[in-house]
Amino acid sequence: MPQTATANILTILETDFSGVVEEWLGTQVKEGVKRSDLFSDSESRAQNQELLKAFTKGIRAGVVNEEFSLDDDEWEDLRAVLADVSKERVGRGVTPTEMATFVLALKAPLFKRLEAMTDVESGKLISDVLMVTRLVDAFAIYTNEIFIGERDQIIERQRQEMLELSTPVVELWDRVLTLPLIGTLDSARAQEVMENLLQTILERQAEVVIMDITGVGTVDTQVAQHLLRAAAAVRLMGAECIISGISPMIAQTMVQLGIDVGTVSTRSSIRTALADALQKVGYVIKTSEVS
Repeated sequence: MPQTATANILTILETDFSGVVEEWLGTQVKEGVKRSDLFSDSESRAQNQELLKAFTKGIRAGVVNEEFSLDDDEWEDLRAVLADVSKERVGRGVTPTEMATFVLALKAPLFKRLEAMTDVESGKLISDVLMVTRLVDAFAIYTNEIFIGERDQIIERQRQEMLELSTPVVELWDRVLTLPLIGTLDSARAQEVMENLLQTILERQAEVVIMDITGVGTVDTQVAQHLLRAAAAVRLMGAECIISGISPMIAQTMVQLGIDVGTVSTRSSIRTALADALQKVGYVIKTSEVS
């Protein structure tokens, strides 16, 4: 395509910038993607203005041809604005479909103004419409890529936060830690458990660790191996490990699976495990006599 391929589009943007912004907003309202519940009118208008300014700058600076790509230097500002707007909108709960429709709504005001240009031949009008479609579609695709990437980061961050919350190491007493495990114990969580546990042992100078599995629904070979590896790592840190919460069913299952806990101490409840732990660190538990 020749360099004048975007001349009519640039003319529209330079002579009727505000009109395009307002009609773009209106189209977003009609499409149900303006999200007035998340963004004020001034915020929505500011986003549209920033995007359209960067769009205009890119068209003014570059030659849009068959090899057109948003990776070109001319579109650097637009990429930055699209990224900022996408991150802002995903952070407030906008869906990928709403984000794409938000950008695609720019076509309507541009098509309308191209059609109104009476001096444009029909062949050139079709060419201009195809050019607008190609440009705006590219922006929508780029926005969705940024949007999905940002949401994946949020999901991963939330997953890490949930993982940390699901593996709390609690100091029950001086030099005595407990790690209450609830739910399943897969490889990823087991690694997180071990890292948190060993770091806390170092920080608290713990001598005894109680791993309570009362809340673990099923103990199979894999879960048992994770527990025994954690216990071995605890011993390497110079502390003793007690596994509590061994129910009769779990005990039978471990015997049937041929799981040998070796030298790891096991207790049926965290209460008996705590009493054992306190004795190991030198505390004496006495029952008070009621006169």
